[in-house]
Amino acid sequence: MSSSAPAGATPTHGTAPNYRFALIALTSLFFMWGFITCLNDILVPHLKSVFSLNYTQSMLIQLCFFGAYFLMSLPAGAVVKRIGYKGGIVVGLVIAAIGCALFVPAATSRLYPVFLGALFVLATGITLLQVAANPYVTVLGPPDTAASRLNLTQAFNSLGTTIAPMFGAFMILGTAAAATANMTPEQLDVLHATEASAVKLPYMGLAALLLILAAVFAALKLPVVEGNDEITPIGSAHGSAWSYRHLVLGAVGIFVYVGAEVSIGSFLVNFFAEPSIAGLSEADAAHYVSYFWGGAMIGRFIGAFAMRYVDDGKALAFNALIAGILLLVTVFTTGTTAMWAVLAIGLFNSIMFPTIFSLALHGLGRLTSQGSGILCLAIVGGAVLPVAQGALADTIGVQLAFLMPVICYVYIAYYGLVGHKPRTTTA
Repeated sequence: MSSSAPAGATPTHGTAPNYRFALIALTSLFFMWGFITCLNDILVPHLKSVFSLNYTQSMLIQLCFFGAYFLMSLPAGAVVKRIGYKGGIVVGLVIAAIGCALFVPAATSRLYPVFLGALFVLATGITLLQVAANPYVTVLGPPDTAASRLNLTQAFNSLGTTIAPMFGAFMILGTAAAATANMTPEQLDVLHATEASAVKLPYMGLAALLLILAAVFAALKLPVVEGNDEITPIGSAHGSAWSYRHLVLGAVGIFVYVGAEVSIGSFLVNFFAEPSIAGLSEADAAHYVSYFWGGAMIGRFIGAFAMRYVDDGKALAFNALIAGILLLVTVFTTGTTAMWAVLAIGLFNSIMFPTIFSLALHGLGRLTSQGSGILCLAIVGGAVLPVAQGALADTIGVQLAFLMPVICYVYIAYYGLVGHKPRTTTA
């Protein structure tokens, strides 16, 4: 069974395929990995407090999580090609469940490197899910509506990211003490042990849920989609997806988009705690993070409909421009203006990932699987850029550090206007 399926691929059985049930099943995966990924925004301030980290050190959480995409995306693409989309989904769910379960020994040992290792294993499973599920959605239907389908499924991903901060605020940050100034070293040790243990129950619950999903997907009869040898990629003389300029530029787009989104999301709790912004406690600030991800959810539902009628590239460029302007407002104002400006960015982030992804894969034909692996490789931006913003925050402050993602949105606007247009490089 080949899983290197191009847009417009045909099913192996039947002449009038109905992919609705398969797409409904896939939305549960998008929800779960959105939920798990967004919990990192709660882990960052939580473990920063538990281990007394600076901003750069706390961003190692995102480095280990999204670094897994860089190290594991190409192997994951090879796995999916060998065992198919469905097999890749099942294996990915099992690996992610193991990563969640590893939070128990991490919390027991109270060793930061063990937490980072658990996050890497968890992210390896999520990487496999991404490599399998994203291109699967693009081929389950007509190629001209691929971006719309990805936006719809990504909307449920955003539903997970919207709920996760509230869940994390209650289950994880809810254990934080109001003040520690007068505590003895022994009392601080007990407090930090309690805070570290707060992750055990939620992540064990996630592990159980992921294993249940793995069993469900193993039992489901999903459509088997294979590449049609008659459908060749643009410039079919080229044998590698790396030969396609719009794919390579799209990979850079994924790098800077994920880096910008993760950087912004990772600093929201600490940013809202700044006296000049809102002066909120971590638990209260975490609730506001839901507005950021809720905006992305609303935007993706809108995008799933609107992008059937609006040019994908122009929509991408417009949203990137607005996001950049909102970041400048965030940096150069204070109080509720800065707070709501940064939260509004979520709405305009909404269509970026699925739109860049589908534009970059357009016309790759049987090279779609390889192209998907390359794009997921680029998600390493979520590992690199938050660390860079953390270093800036330690040097010039949290608010001014938000200038870095502005550069990312400038590039995304360029990709939407020019860079996405298919063109092969010279052989």
